[in-house]
Amino acid sequence: MADKKPSAPEAPFAQRIDPAKEGLSPEQLRFMRQVELEHWKKKSQKLRTRNVLTGLAIGAVVVGIYGYTFWSVSQEKIMDEIDEEAKRRSQTPKTGAN
Repeated sequence: MADKKPSAPEAPFAQRIDPAKEGLSPEQLRFMRQVELEHWKKKSQKLRTRNVLTGLAIGAVVVGIYGYTFWSVSQEKIMDEIDEEAKRRSQTPKTGAN
């Protein structure tokens, strides 16, 4: 079977601490703020990129719908057919049935 070696106790990694309760030096507090600031910069850059891509995608959909609407309305011949029917009716002589 597998060899059983005694494992060394693992040190806690990236434990959450409360700076108010812990006795941290000003140097440690400044380093913590610096690390947090770098983390937020990296995270905000990713969010900004995602927001721009989402905005462009939504804008493309809106422009596509808008363009398709104009194209489909320009293809409609309903008003032309109504105008032609009105011309035909006006050209035929009036009878008692009309």
